Amino acid sequence: MSGAGVFQYITFRIAMAILLSLVIATVYGKRIIELLRKRQIGESVRDLGLAGEQQKKGTPTMGGIIILLAILIPTLLFADLNKVYIRLMLLCTVWLGVIGFIDDYLKLKARKEALDKGEKYKKSDKDGLAGLSKIIGQIGLGIIVGATLYFNSNVTVEREIIGQNTHSPLHQGERLAKDSNIVIHKRDSVFVRYVKVQTPITTIPFVKNHEFNYSWLIGWMGKGAEKYTWVIYIIIVTFIITAVSNGANLTDGLDGLAAGTSAIIGAGIGIFAYASGNYNFAGYLNVMYIPNLGELSIFIGAFVGACIGFLWYNAYPAQVFMGDTGSLALGGIIASLAIIVRKELLIPIFCGVFLIELLSVIAQVSYFKYTKKKYGAGRRIFLMSPLHHHYQKKGFHENKIALRFWIITILCVVISIVTLKIR
Repeated sequence: MSGAGVFQYITFRIAMAILLSLVIATVYGKRIIELLRKRQIGESVRDLGLAGEQQKKGTPTMGGIIILLAILIPTLLFADLNKVYIRLMLLCTVWLGVIGFIDDYLKLKARKEALDKGEKYKKSDKDGLAGLSKIIGQIGLGIIVGATLYFNSNVTVEREIIGQNTHSPLHQGERLAKDSNIVIHKRDSVFVRYVKVQTPITTIPFVKNHEFNYSWLIGWMGKGAEKYTWVIYIIIVTFIITAVSNGANLTDGLDGLAAGTSAIIGAGIGIFAYASGNYNFAGYLNVMYIPNLGELSIFIGAFVGACIGFLWYNAYPAQVFMGDTGSLALGGIIASLAIIVRKELLIPIFCGVFLIELLSVIAQVSYFKYTKKKYGAGRRIFLMSPLHHHYQKKGFHENKIALRFWIITILCVVISIVTLKIR
């Protein structure tokens, strides 16, 4: 077909993925919301004394389905499905989406059963999927992601060859990739030889020699210990995915907060992915070049478009809530993307809002239990946790809280991007 050649350009397919995800989230999202409302899949609320709380009662939930469709469909249409990174992100999206869907479904089932019995339904933390079951599901995904990124021969970085020995660029715990043919790139009018290696490394922010090798964590065990690096790597990946996924889940408590924050973070990761997947940019910024990363930008484009499109209906006053169907998936996707582009050590910075929300809950619960045991009555650090509810209790409008958290996220993402040049 005439003009079909534009599909060979990644930039074109990224733009199409963003546009299609926006169309799905806005145009077809409305139909999904109407379907949820028709089937009485609405939010039930507890009386927590929060401003505007009762107005949310009955608002359709499980809107995360809109986000998932707006991510999956453009990716399936415009990305190269033979790439390991695309397959891995599709699995991550579906995996956590299903866990969240089951959780939301069980909550709705408990509500329906109470109403059918003529009882007044009281929302409880015990409704839905058990916390342990969620953790097991997240750990399962972490093991798959970690094992794939460590063992798959298509997950590589390129090392410069010094002299004639192709093994010279290998560092501790690294091994030549299966297709380790010599690759030649032009740098400053000079042709430089590179070779693909599989390596357990990531980027250290604010450090000039900015590579961190996971093999160093077990180097104290002596010679040959690096062959067990995969155990440490998978454990760390699993922890990151579980933590960020739960952080995003806790952040989803105000209209537009989780979706807007995720869109901003996704855009920041997209910049990292594009820079690391382009040899010229990677060379200029002095970051590791990761082959086959360009296709991942298409998924990221769909992800950002889905979050922004969802805000059309989720911004205050929300016409739909994403539920765990969306929030668990958003956090897991962000964590997996950060690990793939080797920027997981930057997660505490660009996911600062998620981190603060998660820590506020941990601190609140821990301090309450400690003071209850010591003084006989539990005390609290915050008026209410997660942190956004603390500010609600102080009288801030939820729209202002969400917007300010967005601004904080923008600042965090900018700081993360600045680390590319400040070392």
